[in-house]
Amino acid sequence: MASPSSSCKQEHAFLSSLLLFLPLLLLISSSVADLSFNFYGSSCPGAEFIVRNTVRSASSSDPSVLGKLLRLIFHDCFVQGCDASVLVRGNGTERTDPGNASLGGFDVIESAKNVLEIFCPGIVSCADVLALAARDAVEALGGPVVAIPTGRRDGTVSAAENVRPNIIDTDFTVDKMINIFSSKGLSVQDLVVLSGAHTVGAAHCNTFNSRFKDASLDNSYAQTLLNKCSSSMDPTTTVVNNDPETSSTFDNQYYKNLLAHKGLFQTDSALMEDDRTRKIVEILANDGESFLERWTESFMKMSVIGVRVGEEGEIRRSCSSVN
Repeated sequence: MASPSSSCKQEHAFLSSLLLFLPLLLLISSSVADLSFNFYGSSCPGAEFIVRNTVRSASSSDPSVLGKLLRLIFHDCFVQGCDASVLVRGNGTERTDPGNASLGGFDVIESAKNVLEIFCPGIVSCADVLALAARDAVEALGGPVVAIPTGRRDGTVSAAENVRPNIIDTDFTVDKMINIFSSKGLSVQDLVVLSGAHTVGAAHCNTFNSRFKDASLDNSYAQTLLNKCSSSMDPTTTVVNNDPETSSTFDNQYYKNLLAHKGLFQTDSALMEDDRTRKIVEILANDGESFLERWTESFMKMSVIGVRVGEEGEIRRSCSSVN
């Protein structure tokens, strides 16, 4: 008998994750009940295809955009919920905070939105485009196909002052990280699993230059980082892969790196220094399938933090500005 095609396997994975999260949706928050799978099935049937196609097209010319899209949803959902407020341009918006200065992928979201506005004007929210694009970026990197509900509406407020109290800084302790995740309805396991996003993407040298002589870092890895960053005249533009082994593949290598003392950020190494998180790191390092399964659950939970639904918020015409 012939083996199932790739598309059949993807459909099976999608349906499996869909069945897994139908009951979970009702447990997260009452507002999430207003979201649904295939929300645009009637109003804009091609919505998810358009987003996926835009992501794939953009990544064919710039593979680094996939990691940027994944990072973008973290910086959106952790500040005021998943409402696309991070996409708004202008003085004093979230994008002006230094913590968001290195974000990218905005053009991909705007491109997808522009196409959607042609075929389905005023129907698909920027918040949904962002969530779907991040989901599709993980899939394009070889990660799992995650079924996520849609129906989010866009926020109308984007303020830089809301950023710093809600995002994880690179020198945070495990306690600080747990507190922030807990405030978003996410568990210690979610913290460790979602930290696995560092298996892809890159970071600027100035975000980890205090690590070169850190005793918790592997000596040879620290020297490699030092050589890479010291050879540049501008540490704010020179980038290093978060994962030195498989930087373009969404896998569990991040956790193996932690066991080998090759966590790029202090927040990465900190996961090995606390019993609550180290045990989970060890499990995920030794079981790639377990990581992908847990990622599916944790990513879905993150994608519905503080969503606006029903009559809340709006559907923006342009993702970079409120209506």
